[in-house]
Amino acid sequence: MPTLPREHPDPARPHQARQTAESFGTDAQRYDQARPRYPDDLVSRIVAGSPGPHVLDVGCGTGIASRQFQAAGCTVLGIDPDARMADAARAHGLRVEVATFEAWEPAGRRFDTVIAAQSWHWVDPAVGAPKAARVLRPRGRLAIFGHVFEPPAEVAEAFAAAYRRVAPDSPFSSQPARRPLETYLAGYAKIADAIRETGRFDDPEQWRFDWQRPYTREQWLDLLPTTGALTRLRPDQLAETLGAVGRAIGALGGRFTMNYTTLATTAVRAGTP
Repeated sequence: MPTLPREHPDPARPHQARQTAESFGTDAQRYDQARPRYPDDLVSRIVAGSPGPHVLDVGCGTGIASRQFQAAGCTVLGIDPDARMADAARAHGLRVEVATFEAWEPAGRRFDTVIAAQSWHWVDPAVGAPKAARVLRPRGRLAIFGHVFEPPAEVAEAFAAAYRRVAPDSPFSSQPARRPLETYLAGYAKIADAIRETGRFDDPEQWRFDWQRPYTREQWLDLLPTTGALTRLRPDQLAETLGAVGRAIGALGGRFTMNYTTLATTAVRAGTP
């Protein structure tokens, strides 16, 4: 699920697509098992650049990123609007409150770090950065990050063609099979602009981490149903789409290597501790 086009149909107003935003709990266990972790170097860099261990995870989902920050010595509170995802995260021992970030009540609590892992596009941009500034301690860090990846052209094109057949009226059907990295870099630059506009942060930084992961056909077909374009398909639509993708991967020998880029926009809250 590339960060921008696969997760939501309208890059300008993704936070308004609430049915898609809150559909990932359809199979929370699959989501937790299939979705990739974040680079350890990213987590370490965020932790090292934060003034303390208290982390707020916005849109924590099943707690994939939260658990990595816990393992790095942090105390994490998660927020997620989907009770099913929250329950899955709690099963891993995480503390989670069910709410959108916009509606969530901090009740005077402050944090050293606010993270959003593959979730910030679901937050109203008029609310997100200003509210993060309010709940961060001075010199606390806001870190927004997510994966960008495109499968091999043969696999991406098979997916796009099948999706157009099974869901021709879906806004996802009009998207190209693949998009260049520059599209996603522009999205993270826009996030940086929104952070600057608050006047509450030092100048944002842009980070990039490149890595690879091999996938078998079965592993990729396990991940695909957890992406925003597929979570709301009927079983027959999903089966046809996965069948087409599976055949394309089979033609590649039943496996492929995915080139991942994890992008981050991060900024330190201005002020004296």
